[in-house]
Amino acid sequence: MTQTVDAIFDGKVLLPDTELKLEPNTRVRVTVELLRPTPAEQQSFLDTARSLNLEGPVDWSEKLDTYLYGDGDHPGG
Repeated sequence: MTQTVDAIFDGKVLLPDTELKLEPNTRVRVTVELLRPTPAEQQSFLDTARSLNLEGPVDWSEKLDTYLYGDGDHPGG
C-alpha cells in the first residue's frame, strides 16, 4: 500500500497534514520532497510584526534617534 501525504517538519518529527491509515508501530519508508509554501502559508512582514504585540512610545517613529542614541545631553546618550 502506498500513501502520499504532505507533512510539516517541526525540527524533530514530521507531522502529517492528514491522518495516516496505519496501525501503531508499522514500519514505513519515507521519501522527503520539499514543497514550496502556498500563498496562504506565507505570512507578510506586517502580519508577523503585528503578531509580536510590541509596545513602545506613541512617538517612536518621530523620535527614533532619541530612543536609540539618547538626547545628547549627557555622555553615552
